[in-house]
Amino acid sequence: MLPIDAAAHSSRWRRRHPVDKAVLGLGLTVLAISLPPWPGAALVLVAALVLLLGPAGVGARQLWRAYRVPLGFCVTGALTLLVQIGGPDGFVTLADGGPARAGGLLLRTSAASLGVLLLAFTTPMSDLLPRLVKAGVPAPVVDVALVTYRMSFLLLDSMSRIRQAQAARLGHTTRAAAWRSLAGLGATAFVRAFDRAGRLQAGLAGRGYDGTLRVLVPDVRVSRGFVAASATLLTGLVALTLVLERFLP
Repeated sequence: MLPIDAAAHSSRWRRRHPVDKAVLGLGLTVLAISLPPWPGAALVLVAALVLLLGPAGVGARQLWRAYRVPLGFCVTGALTLLVQIGGPDGFVTLADGGPARAGGLLLRTSAASLGVLLLAFTTPMSDLLPRLVKAGVPAPVVDVALVTYRMSFLLLDSMSRIRQAQAARLGHTTRAAAWRSLAGLGATAFVRAFDRAGRLQAGLAGRGYDGTLRVLVPDVRVSRGFVAASATLLTGLVALTLVLERFLP
């Protein structure tokens, strides 16, 4: 199990309905994209951090480990706005207004990433995917997503065990041995993936699979109070942004 998935299963908000957390997390993401970078996206970023580290109970180290990958993409994308290719001043030069655009993009994307992580850290996929059918998503699409989600963990576990076996047999002592071990890892994982898929298909057929995977979903109701508090927070962020825009440069 991935660390972010383990954190979602042990989250303080684990027993809340996914709609409650989607309103808050995706609402923050939408505000980060639609509000001005300064001060709107900055306020969303601070609010998402406070919610993650406070009420949601996510550890700072856990959050950093999950956040550093999307943050790296955010920084990489923002750096490209600092320069321009071609022009009378040279092949590569500093872009006019580049720092402002780069800063705005970095604020928007980093704040939006935290909004998505708020949903990911508090909502296991096993709770979210089965409920998508009621939201209008075709059942076969949800079934494929569920199977892919399950198979991903099985393959990651198999690859971890193969690597441990290779290391125990001195398969990583030299660069040549490491490349051979990597090739063997890829080949073995490929074969095991097809083998597990075949066994899964045979198991489903033996249990009368009719095109729909039926899973038990916890009986949790949408909390009107939580949704109302989330809407109040989102509205407050919009109002505060409009107020601060008049006084901040």
